[in-house]
Amino acid sequence: MDIQPFDDDWLPELMSWFPDRESCQVWGGPEFRFPFTEVNFREDVKLGSLPSWALVRDDGTLAGFGQCYLRAGRCHVGRLAIAPAFRGHGFGSTLVRELCRWGRAEFAVESCSLFVMPSNLQAKRLYERLGFTQAPYPEPSPELDGFIYMVTSGGTGVITQQNQG
Repeated sequence: MDIQPFDDDWLPELMSWFPDRESCQVWGGPEFRFPFTEVNFREDVKLGSLPSWALVRDDGTLAGFGQCYLRAGRCHVGRLAIAPAFRGHGFGSTLVRELCRWGRAEFAVESCSLFVMPSNLQAKRLYERLGFTQAPYPEPSPELDGFIYMVTSGGTGVITQQNQG
């Protein structure tokens, strides 16, 4: 398993993971367009402007996608997705850990953050297992009402050695 910069060749595969409006908006947020074209999918994902990563299996299969960037003084991970065939097998944990590891080093910060929709209980449980806890969002953003903001603090959660198994 390896994390590497997202390659445009994987775009059709990534797009296939979101077959309906609901799955698309749970992943990309309420403003994400559906049905989408390759052009507006690329725009809504912000592929040209945000560091985008692929979780790739040893056989070269795309297993996951995620982005991370500096937001509100933390490494913020977002648009996390695991290929439908690989969900429930620990790939999500690997993806989040690797993105947090990269982002903490890249942005020289100790904590990470993310947003999750309250209805996405499986993702929320994963993030809690990785040490994320619910917190108030530090900046006024009405467009984020309805989302849960979660953070890790320095020295806990996804950034500790004991959770990497």
